[in-house]
Amino acid sequence: MLKEFVPIIVLIVLATAVAGAAILAGHLFGPRRPSLRKSLPYESGMRPIGAGARRMPIRFYLVAVLFILFDIEVIFFMPWAVVFRQLGWFGFISMMIFILVLLVGFIYEWKEGALEWV
Repeated sequence: MLKEFVPIIVLIVLATAVAGAAILAGHLFGPRRPSLRKSLPYESGMRPIGAGARRMPIRFYLVAVLFILFDIEVIFFMPWAVVFRQLGWFGFISMMIFILVLLVGFIYEWKEGALEWV
């Protein structure tokens, strides 16, 4: 039963190994020229003026949450579409409930004005 997950595990291990090798290679072979100017908050040589963090409008966070919501929706749709015929009516009804919950969230965001850029 676990043999079906071997390609996924191999992919995760390979991706982790490539990412680790890239970080290690940059650390080992990258230039190291520390200076006082580089240790300042801005490498461009400008002196920082004011606070380092600015307040961001909440609209940016709402758009980010919407993006994550629809990204997760696509992630759940793909495997469901592949095995749709084997799931039968139970799979169809459960996906319709999932879509209904997402639709309620989408309508709520729409009514709150999260999709307006004005």
